[in-house]
Amino acid sequence: MNAMTDPLMFKQGDRELVSFSTHPTKYQHWTLKVEGDVARLKLDINEDGGIKPGYKLKLNSYDLGVDIELHDAINRIRFEHPAVKVVVFESGKEKIWCSGANIYMLGLSTHGWKVNFCKFTNETRNGLEDSSRNDGLKSIAAVTGACAGGGYELALACDRIVMVDDRSSTVSLPEVPLLGVLPGTGGLTRVTDKRKVRRDLADIFCTTSEGVRADRARDWKLIDNHAKPQQFDAMVAAEVEALRAQSTRGGAVTGIELTPLNPVIDEAGYHYTLVDAQVDRTRRIATITIHAPLQTIESTPETIEAAGVNWWPLKLQRELDDAILNLRTNELETGTWVFKTRGDANMVMRADAVLEANKSHWLVRETLGALRRTLARIDVTSRSLIALVDEGSCFAGTLYELALACDRIYMLDLPDSPDAAPSLQLNLGNFGRYPMVNGLTRLQTRFNEDAVTIAQLQGVLDSPLRADQALGLGLVTLTPDDIDWEDEIRIMLEERASLSPDAMTGLEASLRFPGRETMETRIFARLSAWQNWIFIRPNAVGEDGALKLFGTGKKPKFDWKRI
Repeated sequence: MNAMTDPLMFKQGDRELVSFSTHPTKYQHWTLKVEGDVARLKLDINEDGGIKPGYKLKLNSYDLGVDIELHDAINRIRFEHPAVKVVVFESGKEKIWCSGANIYMLGLSTHGWKVNFCKFTNETRNGLEDSSRNDGLKSIAAVTGACAGGGYELALACDRIVMVDDRSSTVSLPEVPLLGVLPGTGGLTRVTDKRKVRRDLADIFCTTSEGVRADRARDWKLIDNHAKPQQFDAMVAAEVEALRAQSTRGGAVTGIELTPLNPVIDEAGYHYTLVDAQVDRTRRIATITIHAPLQTIESTPETIEAAGVNWWPLKLQRELDDAILNLRTNELETGTWVFKTRGDANMVMRADAVLEANKSHWLVRETLGALRRTLARIDVTSRSLIALVDEGSCFAGTLYELALACDRIYMLDLPDSPDAAPSLQLNLGNFGRYPMVNGLTRLQTRFNEDAVTIAQLQGVLDSPLRADQALGLGLVTLTPDDIDWEDEIRIMLEERASLSPDAMTGLEASLRFPGRETMETRIFARLSAWQNWIFIRPNAVGEDGALKLFGTGKKPKFDWKRI
């Protein structure tokens, strides 16, 4: 069947699946309004519009469906409104800005749903910061009313936070005192690492449920500015003007329309034009195949804009991102992903040359940003990732970044048929175009920032590398020959699928980010470890746990042992 844009959950056989495709005309919770170079995103949540039944989204609280809309809206600002310099986040409700993730939804959700929800929500917030840092799209949270939990975490992702001083509006992270869990989308880390809040003040803030009002919030660096209700609009306008001056955006007045992807979803998997994800649920393996361009891609600003969503790099990114989200959310037991590529590597190299030559053009810049964020989404995905460089592969440049994101890379060696053997190719794109969330390239991360090795690799730019050469340079893990290939790959995949998924998630998350840390790596490390652990502890989700008893009037009963 074809995936639907509405509703966000639909039936496929006897399974209920989530779709990440929507459109502003389908939004139930957000309103997007563009005024010149300013976009306003207003949150006015439909209480009865939860993505699943069983709870009401009271007090402007959100669930996965609300954040799918937000993810869509931000992408539309990037591509459909390239003149926008500043996004203003507002509330459509009085006295409440956003109370964060809906507690009753969390109480009803499975462990996997909670963790995937937190991860997707945090990736959307990371994406806001990425767009500000790299592409000049600035954002401001104009807080009017209570701003709590995940609501404050959305504000924290903005460049500026301003709040009305009406003696009732507050900011808070009440998860620890009220629910027995942690802020799920980076709140603790952003408070200290980004807002530079002092540790002891952050301790008070994060263990106090009632929140902090304007004066103290500014003194503690929890917000940037505040004003009385009569002066608030003028203050927001001044903040927008200051951010406008910082923005490097402001290209074409007219963008391109992000038309629906419409993948075919069936029992065999998720099928797009350039990306095909075949799911073997018995073996718990998904095979994701990415196709190179069939011909030289459009290479001038005019033809690139005319191609729009059908331009190969953007089409590839959109399909791959959607496939990743579908597999992560809908295929929880499929723990191993195998990446393959098919097509002419020379076409990929030419496409990368077009990206490099046009990187200052607004649509190319936004496409590069989208590819960067999709690759980062793969990096933090809790699946075993394996790249297979076999006959017909085209792991070159941007597509080799996919292999570098994997836990292992296997490359077929054909010693008796060198002309038919697959090859790898590096280009400029592998040396800075797609930094990971640790601020390093995937090559720097792979080789632990060994400058000598990186310099050596720069010496083989644009050269097709056979299996023996790639192995000698450390660009692949193992190179079985054609006699051993099928058995070695089969045994490796069977062994991988037999291991504890909990242990593998912890192993992979630890090994993928060696060396230096950033705010983003700390957020995901803590999400992968602490929140995963806390979400299954009786103190949070047991019969007498704080999350389960929230709103009942009963007090939680804690196991007081520190572990």
